[in-house]
Amino acid sequence: MYNTRCFSTFPFPDATNSQKQCIRGIAEELDAHRKRVLAEHAHLTMTGLYNVLERLRGGVAPDALEEKERRIFDDGLVLILKELHDKLDAAVADAYGWPVDLSNDDILARLVALNKERAEEEARGLVRWLRPDYQIPRYGTPKEKKELELVGGKMREGEEIAPAAKVPFPKDDYSQTIAVLTVLASATTPLGAETIALRFKQGRRVTTKVEAVLASLARTGLVDSLDDGKKFLLRRAA
Repeated sequence: MYNTRCFSTFPFPDATNSQKQCIRGIAEELDAHRKRVLAEHAHLTMTGLYNVLERLRGGVAPDALEEKERRIFDDGLVLILKELHDKLDAAVADAYGWPVDLSNDDILARLVALNKERAEEEARGLVRWLRPDYQIPRYGTPKEKKELELVGGKMREGEEIAPAAKVPFPKDDYSQTIAVLTVLASATTPLGAETIALRFKQGRRVTTKVEAVLASLARTGLVDSLDDGKKFLLRRAA
């Protein structure tokens, strides 16, 4: 399953606040760039943009692109897309404390090693929560829940979190995406935007924002759109 084998076990960097802000800023700039060019040019798709980006990373010069690819390159401002991804890669590498020029094989080896290290930490009781305010109420120890100063009684297994324990819907794009993915990862059936919005303190007021996140996730292929786009399900690994 995607949630248990990939997302839940992925060893995210233990970043400082300044590193998080740097990554968030670049990610927001990247997201805004993609949304802008896709909105301005009907022929552009996310897949098309990244196919051309991969061609450039493979060593193909812009002038050597085929006519259709060159149009995507020009209208999609793919060089800017590449620069933003390079900046994001460098910022994430810094958060991990790794060199920026590692090969894919080296990155994978380090992630596997870090995954093992984190598993050993968690066996000793140390959990590096990605979203403490969202995850601890569901998966944390009684001590962690108390430290988070949650309101309400003890949750029974399978019981929904009391309304007072709902967390706010994040303000920035990156955290909103993670929040929606986390809700979808725990779902066993397709969910609509309003249902997801009700998991947060703001409730239906953030439905429009949730819809925007779901549309973005659907475009990138991370979720499946069902029932004419009214419901969504996290795409599972094969």
